[in-house]
Amino acid sequence: MTTSTTPALNTTAAAVVFSDETLTAAAVLADDAYSPLWIGPSGEQSTGEAVARHLGATIVLLDQDGWTRTMTYTTPTSTDLPADDAGMTVKDMVRALLRLIRDEIDTPVSRHSLSTALNRVGGGDQGDPDTAWIAGNVLDVIVRAHTGSASARAFPWSERLVRTHEDIVALLTAGAAFARAHGPSTDSVGATAP
Repeated sequence: MTTSTTPALNTTAAAVVFSDETLTAAAVLADDAYSPLWIGPSGEQSTGEAVARHLGATIVLLDQDGWTRTMTYTTPTSTDLPADDAGMTVKDMVRALLRLIRDEIDTPVSRHSLSTALNRVGGGDQGDPDTAWIAGNVLDVIVRAHTGSASARAFPWSERLVRTHEDIVALLTAGAAFARAHGPSTDSVGATAP
């Protein structure tokens, strides 16, 4: 196997570098993969350009809303809601409920982990569930080539304590370049899986 690059271990702005050698090694891994890399759960093949567009839109989303290592599902709640009290009037309950709804609506957009960002783009106009799935698999192959570990996966890699927003953007950028260079073209995409 070719040599892999080593991620930056400091917390400065230095990002992980995914070299051409890493992308070449990833192409070999993709060619040797058990299941076809470019076929999504629908059974249909996506173009490299469609996957690259999905990865690019993921960068835009993370730059816009922010990135977080891991996703937390806690929602901030208003501190001035009255306690659950049997003596509350219906008017007090409605006020408390309206306050809670207003707080939920006014909550700033939450940051996204890599996996939630890929899936969110898959529900929009820059991708679909197939391109989200394939993009995740492309990132997996790149991380495997980068680390030299056959069991490495992009999502756990992105959640390591040392990761930065710049590292994730570098991975997504490398994924988009890989997809454009090694993915199927529009002319070769059919609607059948082997």
